[in-house]
Amino acid sequence: MRNFKELKIWERSYQFTIKGYKLLENVNSDEKYGIISQLKRALVSVPSHIAEGASRQSDSDFLRFLDIALGSAFEAETQLLLLKDLNLVKSDISSLLAEINEIQKMIGSFIRNLRSKNLRPKT
Repeated sequence: MRNFKELKIWERSYQFTIKGYKLLENVNSDEKYGIISQLKRALVSVPSHIAEGASRQSDSDFLRFLDIALGSAFEAETQLLLLKDLNLVKSDISSLLAEINEIQKMIGSFIRNLRSKNLRPKT
């Protein structure tokens, strides 16, 4: 079991979720039950699945939750792109899109490192 609050991928995705929620405060409320609702769920899912996976006893269980977190990060990116391309947000979100790409890379790298650790022969 790991302390999820010590994981950089958790901290970064947690802070990103807060930024995402703040962005959504300024989005037209007509989208409240559409993209906004879906994006909020995807944003929250990333750090939540990292935390839940960190509580698991085996690396294989942790990897399963990291895969879900990574999928949620890509889902959030898609919804941010929709907000931008449908002109539902007035502010420039290019920095948020760059940040979610960095988070995706961090999670992907963490997954690769954890998988390679488990493939090494035990000595």
